[in-house]
Amino acid sequence: MNSLALLIALGLETAFGWPDRLHTRISHPVMWLGLLIDALESRWNTGSPQRRLAKGAACTAVTVAAATLPAAAVAAVLPDGAVGAILTGLLAAPLVAPRSMYTHVAAVARPLSRGDLAAARQAVTMIVGRNPAHLDAPAITRAALESLAENTSDGVVAPVFWGVFLGLPGIAGYKAINTLDSMIGHRSTRFMHFGRVAARLDDVANWVPARLTGGLFCLAGAAPRNVWKVMKRDARKHRSPNAGWPEAAMAGGLGVRLSGPRCYDETLDDDPWLNETAPDPAPETLWQGLGLYLRAVAGLALGLAGLALAGL
Repeated sequence: MNSLALLIALGLETAFGWPDRLHTRISHPVMWLGLLIDALESRWNTGSPQRRLAKGAACTAVTVAAATLPAAAVAAVLPDGAVGAILTGLLAAPLVAPRSMYTHVAAVARPLSRGDLAAARQAVTMIVGRNPAHLDAPAITRAALESLAENTSDGVVAPVFWGVFLGLPGIAGYKAINTLDSMIGHRSTRFMHFGRVAARLDDVANWVPARLTGGLFCLAGAAPRNVWKVMKRDARKHRSPNAGWPEAAMAGGLGVRLSGPRCYDETLDDDPWLNETAPDPAPETLWQGLGLYLRAVAGLALGLAGLALAGL
């Protein structure tokens, strides 16, 4: 029944998101994890590199356990059958994010379409960590498309993937791993050692989902074979072992180039291009990317429906 439960979760989050009233009253489950990670990091991220590495591993273990064990306890008492699937879907809905991702990227696309670069720069800082002062219209569009591609994997496909195989504990554990990576899995001086285990664990957890996401983008594109060729050729150029797959597929599906040199704070990262010979994306390409995203999510939902009908 995991497939049916995840299909319900996907539908609920797509339709309703996380209501503002609930956010005001109880925040959000991912934010609860963030508070725990922040508290542990502020206390434990001290000492020699070896001690930071060990305490970072402990922080990772504690956080994953804090998410997984309550989820396993709840799952153990849920009834079997359709009622259990509905309840599981309700509990899992906040941990998948199709509506949230669309909302954040559309918030960039609207001012960008009007030529309001200041508002578009402000909106894109909500989803990427780049210095907005260095972003022109093509760079804003690339940043939003890359975030959309990567977060389709991290925020939608990966939690669904782990939820299908491991149920509610799987989706909760994955969200803990992904939140750890987003908070401490950086190559900065502060987190180089403390966040290393979290970053490596996130790489492992996203290995299959990233490639599955790339495959969904290929199928959702107008010319799947051409998109597949771009993804297969360029995915490994990305510095991430996983992000290159959905990003290269997004680039191929839209017929534009992504990645390339970008500026974080005042540091220029000279990353290679994905689909290098294609043109830069135009502002309207961002809406086309959102269309590709919606078709990919629809493909994921159809896959879940097929598994549910098969009784898996």
